[in-house]
Formats: sequence, C-alpha cells, structure tokens
Amino acid sequence: MLIVFIICIFTLFYVYLGYPLAVVVCSMFMEKKIEKYIHEPVITILIAAYNEEVHIGATIQNKLELDYPKDKLEIIVISDGSTDGTDEIAQRFENQGVRLIRQEPRKGKTAALNLAVPHAGGEIIAFSDANSIYASDALKKMARNFKNPDVGYVTGKMIYINSNGSSLGDGCSAYMKYENLLRAYETKIGSTVGVNGGVDIVRKELYKTMRDDQLPDLILPLMVIEQGYRVIYEPDAIVMESSLDKTHDEYKMRVRVTLRALWALYDMRKLLNIVQFKLFAWQVLTHKFLRYLGFIFLIGLYVSNVFLVSKAAFWGFIYVLQHLFYALVLLVHTRTKKQKSVGLLYIPYYFVLLNIAAAHAFMKFLRGQRQVTWTPRAG
Repeated sequence: MLIVFIICIFTLFYVYLGYPLAVVVCSMFMEKKIEKYIHEPVITILIAAYNEEVHIGATIQNKLELDYPKDKLEIIVISDGSTDGTDEIAQRFENQGVRLIRQEPRKGKTAALNLAVPHAGGEIIAFSDANSIYASDALKKMARNFKNPDVGYVTGKMIYINSNGSSLGDGCSAYMKYENLLRAYETKIGSTVGVNGGVDIVRKELYKTMRDDQLPDLILPLMVIEQGYRVIYEPDAIVMESSLDKTHDEYKMRVRVTLRALWALYDMRKLLNIVQFKLFAWQVLTHKFLRYLGFIFLIGLYVSNVFLVSKAAFWGFIYVLQHLFYALVLLVHTRTKKQKSVGLLYIPYYFVLLNIAAAHAFMKFLRGQRQVTWTPRAG
C-alpha cells in the first residue's frame, strides 16, 4: 500500500503543481513568439441561446458596441427552441444587422453552432455565451493574432463576477485565475489545452461539424490542433460573466462539462500519441485526462492510508490530517449553504467539489451516457 500512497500523492501534486511548474520551465527555453499586428478580418459572432430573455438584449447590445469596424462585424443569434421572449428581443436588433436563426426542435448549443456556421459571412467565427459581456477591445485583441499563419484558434480571458460575494463564487473565480495563468504559459510553448468558450474565435476554414453531444469548448480546439494549427490564449481579450452562487447549480454544471469533456477526449484520443503530437500529447494527458481522474488518486490516497495507519505514528498523523481536511470541507459546505463567509477555505472546498463532480461524470461516461441540452445557469 505504500507504493499506492506514493503514486497517488505524487500524481496529485504533479497534476496541480508539478505540471504548471514544468510548463513554466519549458517556456523559458522554447517559447514560441506570437507577433501581434493590427489585423481586422471580417468576423461573425455566434450567440447560441435557450430561454435567455434576461440576458440576450444586453449581450447583443454589448456586441454591437464593440470597438471593431462595423462593416466587418456580423452577429447571428441562434435560438435553440426558446419558449420565452428570447426571439422577440433578438428581432428588435434586426434593423442593426443582427440575424436570428431559430433551431427547432431544441438540439443544444453544439447543434446550434453547426446550423449557423454555413450562414456566417466572416472568415473568422467568434463564439459568445448568451450572458457574456466582452470588453470593448476584446475582438481586436483576439483578431490580431491571426496575422500569424500558424494560429487557428484564439481564446480570451474569462473573469467571473461574484456579485453576491458567495464562497462558491470565490472558488470559481480562483479556479479560473489558475486556469488562465496556466493557459498563458501553455501558449508560450505552443498551444493551450483549455479554452473559455464564451470568448473564442476560430478560422472558419478550420471549423468542423461536431456531433450534438460533443463539447465545442474542447473538441473544436482539439480539431484545430489535429489540423496542424495552434490554439492560443490572449490575456488582453477580456469577457465577464456572473459566477453561479448555488452549489447545486455549480455541481450540475461541472458534471455536465466534465462528462462532455471525457467524451471529447475519447473521440480525440489520437492526440495522446506522443510520437505524432509530442509536447501537446503530454499537455492533454496531464491538463485534461489526469485532471479529470484526480478523484481516483484522492480515493487511493485515503484507502492506502487506512491500510498504513497501523504501521507507524506518521501514517496515523497523515490519516488524521485527511479526516480534518474533509471535515473542514463539510464545515465550509454548511457555512456556504447559510451564505456565511469562509475566507480562503473556499479553495479546498471548490477543489473537492470539482473532484466529486468529476467522479459523478466518470460514472456516467462508463455507462455510456451523454448530455446534449441543459438549462442555462442552472447546471
């Protein structure tokens, strides 16, 4: 059991700390420069929406007010079988050039994007969530990277707004800061594995039709890599979204995203071929595959510790520490439900939530379950 314990704790430290440090070190010796010139190609923004009457008007207005040449900007809203006032609100902007496409029956975000892309006139396709608010210069900052012919996909910087000050929102924001920093260094060595989804652009020629159940935020960038292009992170292109403030909703969202990501990794498993994809195969294996399986190593860490506890006082000490850690997480969960502040304790709480959600998603994956549709901001 000692070997199991060592493997588990080494893997956890490697995935969350060792890998980022390794990427930073690699970037010092093999940084791939990206020249940033003024470049303003024709861009089509796609906004897939399902029952988004609360947010869709502000989102469209935000895109219309972007600091980008009006004659080079096209906006298409795809209503995914909406039953509220989403369509009517979008139609109010038709005199400003906004087009509405209705997808009926409801098939989910991925199908909505597949439906809209053939209607897009831009050489670049941009993706926005229905509640994503771009900084005025976000498109310009992303588009300038396409002056580099090897760049095929650009993702921006997501900033979650925790308006109600919830501990869950703090955890989500901290996680996003960690991811954004990692993406910045991954970009320096070639391509980043993760993207934001709500502030992404891709060369239209590289867009490939995806299955309805596939996660566009992961499968499409991987398809771009497969075609020999880079996927990069642009930290100056900022988008803001409100974080979820209910644990149940955040948990459901994490289960959904992880499940779809697991299927994406399975579909694109050829990218794990280190002979063909070299450094990027290592990135996918660590940043995504091992990250999603982290719960296995947490379980292994605890179970192996149970068998080792009688061997020496040291193992008893570690055993107590593990119990204190999870007891602390339960305490934070209780305080979070009561909307009480927990300080920096939101970090271990959110870490455990992510891993429990990953375990749930993995069980669904093993059963062959897939998810195509969901309710916005409710998981």
